Amino acid sequence: MGKSKVVIIECRKYKQDLVDQAVSEAVELLGGWERFVAKEERIVLKPNLLARCSPEKACTTHPQVFAAVGRSLRHHGYENLLYGDSPGNHLIGVEQTAEGCGILREARQLGIEAANFSEGQQVDYPQGHAADHFVLCKGALEADAIINLCKMKTHQLERITGAMKNTFGCVYGFNKGASHARFPNADVFGKMIGDLNLLVRPRLHIMDGVMAMEGNGPQSGDPTPMYLLLASADPVALDSVFCRLVDLKPELVPTNVYGQKYGIGTYEEDQIEVLTLEGPISMEVAVSRWGNADFNVERGEEFQGQLKVIGFLQPLLDRKPFVKKDQCVGCGICVQACPLEEKAIYLKKGKPVYRYRKCIKCYCCQEMCPQKAIDVKTTWIAKIADRNWKI
Repeated sequence: MGKSKVVIIECRKYKQDLVDQAVSEAVELLGGWERFVAKEERIVLKPNLLARCSPEKACTTHPQVFAAVGRSLRHHGYENLLYGDSPGNHLIGVEQTAEGCGILREARQLGIEAANFSEGQQVDYPQGHAADHFVLCKGALEADAIINLCKMKTHQLERITGAMKNTFGCVYGFNKGASHARFPNADVFGKMIGDLNLLVRPRLHIMDGVMAMEGNGPQSGDPTPMYLLLASADPVALDSVFCRLVDLKPELVPTNVYGQKYGIGTYEEDQIEVLTLEGPISMEVAVSRWGNADFNVERGEEFQGQLKVIGFLQPLLDRKPFVKKDQCVGCGICVQACPLEEKAIYLKKGKPVYRYRKCIKCYCCQEMCPQKAIDVKTTWIAKIADRNWKI
């Protein structure tokens, strides 16, 4: 088998003609739309619609990237187009979230209707490595092909969220929160995401990295320019290129590890071909040209599960969510987001309080906080462990 191809196209701003050109160039370098989808197929565009966030926050797929993909498909004669995602807050509808993200307007202008991501159906998956079943959105199940429009950003549980993780939006509603309870740490959650990608299998992955998110992602981080659009049929290779561009070892990301182990793709540098408009380039050249070693992402070795040999110290090594009281407005969304039946967070005098002994460190509370009032802290002993022990 040949190498996995990952396209990198520079795009300096969200100006529609520039984004249109970048998307068209990326798809052409990979062989054109006809390589991935047929005209008669029911095609679902799957953006990241985590929350009702304005595009400037770099939390969701930018509407101009969505529009560029839709416009390109329309131009090439694809008529049966839909879009959908399951937002982080299942109490807010798909179209409401898409409206807040600016995508609903673009979808309506292009005549792209919403697929049914408001109902779910259980799908048994006995061959799964971690998950033996999923409750998937009907719109994902009814699709002949899914095109994954992911966002380049950080994630407190898995370090990054990109192509592999974006398929989690095919899981229906509150079942996403329940999944964090079923798969309560980064390693087993990564296995589940691997199973999900084997089941859903998007045909093509396009990553919006024009303006990425660093730091306290996936909703409360800081926008930072990367000026890039990435595309690949291999989600693991795509995510690993993202990792290398921000000086993060791809093998520290569980979704990469299990994506490769399960045969979904590869994160090995010698098995990836980076394509540009000037032709193939080495990873080293790509990093020197577009890399950002100052990108704020968790690079610590300790989160690879390597400290289990000293398990009695684990409570001192865990990263814990905490509330920035001066930013908290007491909305209670963090409590709703906690996937546990007996919540690990509750409101006391209008402010959230943690029961850390119950907390499974899924960071759903942090992920869904609309005020950026929840962050995650690393203990001093964990910092020392990573720097000095390198276990």
